[in-house]
Amino acid sequence: MSTMTLEEKIGQMFIARYPTTANVINQIKEENPGGYILFQKDFRDETKASILEELIECQNASKIPLLLGVDEEGGTVVRVSSNTAFRSTKFKSPQQLYEEGGYDAIIEDSKEKSELLLSIGLNMNFAPVADVSTSNSDFIYDRSFGKAASETSTYVSTVVETMNTSNIISCLKHFPGYGSNGDTHTDIVIDERDYEIFETSDFLPFSAGIESNVSTILVSHNVVTCIDKDYPASLSKNVHEILRNELGFSGVIITDDLKMEAVLDYVQNGSAAVLAVLAGNDMIISSNFVKQKQEVIDAVNDGTISEKIIDTAVRRILAMKYAYAIIS
Repeated sequence: MSTMTLEEKIGQMFIARYPTTANVINQIKEENPGGYILFQKDFRDETKASILEELIECQNASKIPLLLGVDEEGGTVVRVSSNTAFRSTKFKSPQQLYEEGGYDAIIEDSKEKSELLLSIGLNMNFAPVADVSTSNSDFIYDRSFGKAASETSTYVSTVVETMNTSNIISCLKHFPGYGSNGDTHTDIVIDERDYEIFETSDFLPFSAGIESNVSTILVSHNVVTCIDKDYPASLSKNVHEILRNELGFSGVIITDDLKMEAVLDYVQNGSAAVLAVLAGNDMIISSNFVKQKQEVIDAVNDGTISEKIIDTAVRRILAMKYAYAIIS
């Protein structure tokens, strides 16, 4: 860190949406992102060999090796295995796996997922989903384990420990817990449940993941009124303080994508990334990386954000990359 410029440090705090192949190398060299998240379109018309070659080229172009992640949850969210060039069938949902083979099936699935992702140059999977959902009418139900908090906690611990053994970064989502709320990609979501429900249910799988040494936790855009009625969780200092101080998480906190509709009404003058840093996020998933990175640089230069906040976040990011042998 002592050799890094402010621009390089702030670049580390962004997981950008993967740009077009023609632009990615220039962006890496000019903007120094901490990493990229790839989506289904990025694997279309690719093979295991071609995407591996491309991602190795990205790593070679980056001064600090990149986090390269994907949402490969199984079931309805399968960015890689939806392409038959990578797997003959899509990975099954956690609920289906458990029904067919219990935790043994969950473990084998996690191992296979991790092996596949690592083999094509990825080093992070934005999974498992730690939300507690027991009603099939919930938006998040199909992506969840579909069981109560205690069973979801066991599921989360099992997946995190298996992924750690496979040396791939896991990410619990969506803190502080999705509940029966709607889709934050398209709407503002207001969660008016009592705090006791979070303490006795939603927080438990996240605590289990923390005890199993999960490296990253992703924060949702739900407005949880019992914690902070004024801001989405992703932009709320109160939410982040609970995650740090009450649940004892010392790893990397990541925002959900700041482009989602659920945050747009809560920010002015393009300040979402600045608010996210001030709230306590270490990394930001960004569909507008270059612009938002500059907003954070400007906020440090004008004194809105202390450079100490930046250094604390970057230290966590680099430590995680070192722990998983992404940097050495």
